[in-house]
Formats: sequence, structure tokens, C-alpha cells
Amino acid sequence: MKAWALGMLLVACRASGTPKETVDDGIRHTAQAQELNTQGADLIASDPEKAEVLLRAALAADFFFGPAHNNLGVLHLQAGHLHAAAEEFEQARKLMPGNPDPRMNLALTLEQAGKIDEAIATYRTALEVSPGHIPTIQALARLEVTSGRKSPELEAWLDQIVMQGETEGWRRWASSSRLHLGYKLIRQ
Repeated sequence: MKAWALGMLLVACRASGTPKETVDDGIRHTAQAQELNTQGADLIASDPEKAEVLLRAALAADFFFGPAHNNLGVLHLQAGHLHAAAEEFEQARKLMPGNPDPRMNLALTLEQAGKIDEAIATYRTALEVSPGHIPTIQALARLEVTSGRKSPELEAWLDQIVMQGETEGWRRWASSSRLHLGYKLIRQ
């Protein structure tokens, strides 16, 4: 996958690893973890090293704070550390069962590892959690188009991206993909 596409797809968690043993008093400091996570998420693109320090501090404050695991996974994925990224996304998925972001990010990791069938299955689990999650729809449709697959849902996903895509670039891509695949023109 091209670097620009990966950057457009990764989803950092601003709201809603350091070992658990570092929490010396056994008390979870969730508010502190949330604040550190927010600060770290804001630095992921501009200062990944500082972001990692903040995210690890968030996990030291509350090891069970899922968004910090997701964001640490994003850092690992951007650095090409696929195994570490997958571990963090798995932890985030367990801690945030109703959030599609860790599943989508795990699917991106699997895709980077060349595990296309597993990636598609994982994208689909993200859509089970949140059926209209447009970042997942975009990622799954893109993977199906680029891998030459054509699931029964692909046309509907492309239609949804044409109408609701996150950016004009995504809407143009979906429209062009529809034409390339021979789907009928839709009205916008």
C-alpha cells in the first residue's frame, strides 16, 4: 500500500505497552490516561517519538485504556513494526468492543503483511460493529478493487463513498472505480 493511502486510513483515538505492574498503587488513573493519550494522539504525525512517550505514560496510568493501545499500534504500524502493531490493536479491540477503529487498524496491519483474506475478514468485523463506518468502507472497497475482488457489497460501498466519502479524493476514486468496474452511473 502506498504511504499516503496508509496515512489516510489509519484511525487514531483521541478520546473515549507499558506493563500493568508499573501502576504501583493498583488504582487506574483513567482521566490522566485520557489526557496523556489526547496529547500523544495530537503528536502522532508530527513527533512520533514524543507521542510514544506520552502513550506509554497513558498506559502506565491506566493499562486498560484502549485508545492508548490503539494509538500506540498506529505508531508501530507507521514505523513498519507489524507484529507490535497487531498486538496493540488486538488489546485495543478487546478493551473497546464497540469501537471499529482498532479492528480497521488491525485489518490495515494484516493488509501490510500481505494477508489479504484475513484483512478483508477483519474489515468486515469492523463493519459488524459499526455498519456505516466510512473509513472502514473506504479501506475495504479499496482493498477489494486493488486485489481484483468483487464482493456483492462492493457496488453499494462505492456508492456510499461517492456520496459520503471523507474527502473529495475518496469520492473521485469511488466514482472512477465504479466506471472501471462497469457499474451503472449514479446521480450525486
